[in-house]
Amino acid sequence: MFVRLRKEERLNKEKLIQELFTGGSSFYFFPFKVFVMHNPEGDPPFHQVLFSVSRRNFKRAVDRNLIKRRMREAFRQNKAAMPASKKLVIAYIYSAKEILTFAQIQERLIKTFNRFDHVEKI
Repeated sequence: MFVRLRKEERLNKEKLIQELFTGGSSFYFFPFKVFVMHNPEGDPPFHQVLFSVSRRNFKRAVDRNLIKRRMREAFRQNKAAMPASKKLVIAYIYSAKEILTFAQIQERLIKTFNRFDHVEKI
């Protein structure tokens, strides 16, 4: 069965994104800079996530879109492994200078899930 990354799971509220970058916790785990915080807007049924790739590192939109597709797919396939006790707002910023394979992105994205248990309540 095909399970997609639902619209509710995508972070698109500008106010919430701004709050995440100013007041959220962050850590670096190659190739991602990860911002994370608890969702302040009540208790939504999903984690909300944002994926970003720097235009400075990848001039061609085709390359940026490829990386974002790989990141979204890796997250979608492994979102069941995330801690379900608290709903989070997460931003993944890809910071590597080269395009990694899907397997490499998936492996490192899964390892970031372990760090979410240590997110401070904001």
